[in-house]
Amino acid sequence: MMIDDVSMVRAKATVLKISPQKLNLVANLIRKCNIAQAVMQLAFCRKKAAFYVNKVLKSALANAQYNYNLNVDNLYINKILIGKSITLKRVFPKAMGRANKINKRYSNMIIELKKRV
Repeated sequence: MMIDDVSMVRAKATVLKISPQKLNLVANLIRKCNIAQAVMQLAFCRKKAAFYVNKVLKSALANAQYNYNLNVDNLYINKILIGKSITLKRVFPKAMGRANKINKRYSNMIIELKKRV
């Protein structure tokens, strides 16, 4: 069943092995941008988080194009939501029998595309 009047499309990724703080740095670059501008920005960004954001953005574009028959040129990024996921707690051995705690943070991401009016 195809919906005729679809204005928003979403793509979601859960349990990404990167901290939410690092993802937010890259997400801030492309918030409220056109799709072409966002893809170009991510292509030349040298951060590891750009790979994850680009992957979810391409998934959202594929959803819009193939599931809802929307024109990609009329879309822009409405929201990028970054949230906390699980945290793995690890122990790092130190000198003289001591130990430090290390938190390995994971994150979730939702990208919402909207049609220009």
